[in-house]
Amino acid sequence: MDARRKKILVAVDGSNQAFEAARYVSQLFLPNSMEVVLFHSFWEARKDPAYRHRHAFIAEWMTEQERAIQEFLERARQLFLEQGVPENVVITKIKERKLGIVRDIVEECQGGFDALVVGREGVSKLKDLVWGSIARELIGYPLTIPLCVVGGTPEVGRILLGMDGSEGAVKALDYLGTILQCTNCEGALFHVIKSFDYVIVYADAGFEKAERAAKICLEKAICHLEEEGLSRDRMITKIAVGADSCSRAIVEKAREDGYGTIVVGRRSLSGLQECFLGRVSNNVLKLAKQMAVWVVP
Repeated sequence: MDARRKKILVAVDGSNQAFEAARYVSQLFLPNSMEVVLFHSFWEARKDPAYRHRHAFIAEWMTEQERAIQEFLERARQLFLEQGVPENVVITKIKERKLGIVRDIVEECQGGFDALVVGREGVSKLKDLVWGSIARELIGYPLTIPLCVVGGTPEVGRILLGMDGSEGAVKALDYLGTILQCTNCEGALFHVIKSFDYVIVYADAGFEKAERAAKICLEKAICHLEEEGLSRDRMITKIAVGADSCSRAIVEKAREDGYGTIVVGRRSLSGLQECFLGRVSNNVLKLAKQMAVWVVP
């Protein structure tokens, strides 16, 4: 696997959740494995014609907002320095808003980043600077890098991968391997056998055939990660049989077994069903409100 530092863009708005997203990244990755840019898209109200008649007030207000976000970025930066990340690879960046928050973030991602991380909800403490659900909007963009949405204060150390043998799941598996190489985390590969799949595909053979196929799929996945240099001791496999919903089964398993991070493919194709974005990955994001969810394109 690629041993270079992973370049991670953490988009922040000054909110508590954005700070938790930065905290999560600082604790997830090993100090020598990451390069981080803490990025803020800033609205320059002083240039807005609609506010020219209140220029003095706006100028004072903007100065206060700039001071507040600078303080926030420095606090977030300290999280990484306290973990031992070298100062020269933890960068703060404020950019004047041009295309809108989401499009500015997407444009910034073009700078050779390996991942984008955002907080689940971005309601800033900075007066009148409200992101709304930027994470939800970002999901709709065809990003070429993994997107991580951080909700609450997720525990760092255990990662659950939704695995079904599809092309999308294989890409997610590869990215799980990348994360495990850059962290001290344990990984779990979780395969869900839906009751619908059972009725249509395995009705004549019982759940045993479905479980055998799932075990073969998971063993191949483990072997693949071993070939990439990961120890089998850091990975386990889990199977759920007869679930009504893949996404709900994934989130419930993560919650029950204490996995703070979930990894899913952006698109999966399993059995007779196509699960596009808006199905499994999107539903996992909706349900995993207090976890970190990685969506891999």
